[in-house]
Amino acid sequence: MNLKQIQELIKFVAKSGATEVDLEMGDVKICIKSPPKGKITTDVTAVTPINPVASPPPVASPPPVASPPPVASPPSAEVNTPDSLASTNHITIKSPIIGTFYRRPSPDKDPFINVGDSISVGEVVGIVEAMKLFNEIESEISGTIVKVLVDDMSPVEYDQPLFLVDPN
Repeated sequence: MNLKQIQELIKFVAKSGATEVDLEMGDVKICIKSPPKGKITTDVTAVTPINPVASPPPVASPPPVASPPPVASPPSAEVNTPDSLASTNHITIKSPIIGTFYRRPSPDKDPFINVGDSISVGEVVGIVEAMKLFNEIESEISGTIVKVLVDDMSPVEYDQPLFLVDPN
């Protein structure tokens, strides 16, 4: 596709009233987006090919998009940063996957472990649900639970600390 064909495509999409068109031809992919009707702006953005093969420069650089300001999360006594956790003699048990963390096998049962409990290698300390699959989290260390860092039924990220364990 040459520059003139791309410009004609952009004009056609703008006149048609479509708000988004994706086109793939071989190793060239073009995505054209325009604001919905009724908006004051009439900018049309063209995305240049992913793997350009001696292609002309883009039609026009897209207008800079202002990113939202970073949202500061309120400090919580239960949440510790990895830096503060590394400064102690405690070892962390981390989530191996993204999902929802459960401290108990079912809502009417007691938690797998509590603060002060002794754990051994291979003992189940919690469950992470990901895509309707319940994955048991087993301890890879022996020791005593010092702190539970995540509430029951809360979302967790990959490698997020769940428990602090004193290996002594």
